[in-house]
Amino acid sequence: MATQRIVIDPITRIEGHLRIELETDGGRISNAWACTTQFRGIEKIVQGHDPRDAWALVQRICGVCTGVHAMASIRAVEDALKYPVPRAAELIRSLMMEMGTIQDHVIHFYHLHALDWVDVVSALKADPEQTARLAASLSDWPTNSAAHFGAVRKKLQDSVAGGQLSIFSNGYWGHPDYKLPPEANLMAVAHYLEALEWQRDVIRLQTIFGGKNPHPNFLVGGMACSINMDNQMTINQVSLAQLEGMVQRAGDFVEKVYCPDVMAIASFYKEYADIGTSSPQLMAVGEGGYSCAGIPAGQLKPGIVTDDDVTKLHPFDLRKIAEYITSSWYTYPDGDKTGRHPWNGETNPNYTGPPPPYHHLSDNRKYTWCKAPRYDDKAMQVGPNARLLVAYAQGHAATVKLLDEALLKLGLRASQLNSTLGRTLGRALESQLMARRMTETFDTFMEGIRGGDVNTFNPELWEPDSWPKSAQGVGFVEAARGTLSHWVQIENRKITRYECVVPSTWNSSGRDPLGQMGPYEHALAGDGRHPLRDPKRPLEVLRTIHSFDPCQSCAVHLTDLRGTPIGEVMAR
Repeated sequence: MATQRIVIDPITRIEGHLRIELETDGGRISNAWACTTQFRGIEKIVQGHDPRDAWALVQRICGVCTGVHAMASIRAVEDALKYPVPRAAELIRSLMMEMGTIQDHVIHFYHLHALDWVDVVSALKADPEQTARLAASLSDWPTNSAAHFGAVRKKLQDSVAGGQLSIFSNGYWGHPDYKLPPEANLMAVAHYLEALEWQRDVIRLQTIFGGKNPHPNFLVGGMACSINMDNQMTINQVSLAQLEGMVQRAGDFVEKVYCPDVMAIASFYKEYADIGTSSPQLMAVGEGGYSCAGIPAGQLKPGIVTDDDVTKLHPFDLRKIAEYITSSWYTYPDGDKTGRHPWNGETNPNYTGPPPPYHHLSDNRKYTWCKAPRYDDKAMQVGPNARLLVAYAQGHAATVKLLDEALLKLGLRASQLNSTLGRTLGRALESQLMARRMTETFDTFMEGIRGGDVNTFNPELWEPDSWPKSAQGVGFVEAARGTLSHWVQIENRKITRYECVVPSTWNSSGRDPLGQMGPYEHALAGDGRHPLRDPKRPLEVLRTIHSFDPCQSCAVHLTDLRGTPIGEVMAR
């Protein structure tokens, strides 16, 4: 069979614009290119600004993973200024990051990824009574009743009778690679709808602490909220009771709905534990990233797992990070073959691709707006599966226990987390670990309040007169999608250089000078075994790409501030 060229543009159910170009041969993908086809401006904008304001600007990189960019920015500035932060403020930040990650994982599975595994139209054939029995075998979630599932099926029937499927339109329903029985499909659709209400409820934790969501408020040196049991305008007994309820409801949904659903669905698609295997190097920097002055935060150490060997953890060294532009539309003063560490990073756009409408961007050496970060000149996969494997390799007890139990039930190995199914399963398992840790964080927070630990801001270094003339800092955060870092340089109280190296830049990068594929590309074409049954309905490709939870708005973030046209990019 002759090689066939396929373009999927845009990849939908993601944040931002992503185009995948493929070559297939005999029902297998033989080559792949990930083309990020949007650009936007942030890093250049913050130059010249007061570093205490950077968090509010960089948080606008993305409307989905909002708080993590603010947190990375604040950590970078606090690292540069060696700014100590009150314990209560750190606990508040932890609660906000933990809830944000849990919400992000749930939204990703149900609203962005589940429909790759769940045939919505098949749910019309389901028996609500049998669906209730199936759901009851998984957990005691209170809405798992025949009446509830019957009402959901009726909604679907009414939508179909009206000639459309509303939010479920344009799926590849009936694709032969859908394997769930009708009852499992109906259960998943019902929980999809419940997840919409659940996530809107629990994320109000961000609003209580940060004033609003998305884009909650933060503060260099602490948090912009105060704790006073006698003041209606502060964190008080009423708001603490509300927060406790949200933490409880978040954990209940993860334990009784999200994780059981993923485990049940995974049992029908175990072959995907050997599909979508990507870069065999996985990187994570610990449960909370780095604290000030580069000291690891929390129980988990930063590290690298190489060649899918989960028995050994290699140390992490931030000096080994470099970004290449071999395949991306930028220029460096010293050419395209030399990587630049973020401390010396530059973002100089230079679109050299064909004018739209274009057919194949991959016909050109440069084909994407995404740079290619490398660690020790190796492509690194980041994300929940990387975090789990890094924790597993260092023997973190809670991770080892949970992961071993899940893998035993599915008959899988830990190394198979590096796969399409593994990335999906990893998010659910991490949510379970994080929900339990969030309960511990909240209990610690409450104990501190009872002991009088209510200070949320340290004014010690707030005035620029106390700052060094020159400083640089880095802030690491393990965002939902993987390792995120912000790098700041400060001269005479103003930002002179700012760089972001984000999870989707690591994962969606193109080729580097050594010809190494980025993780998206490698997952599709690295071993030549990835299936594609019907090029007109590329369900298998969507499963693998969605398993990374792409966020291309984060992956590229530049513009020409003078308003000069740089080039045109069109998503068809």
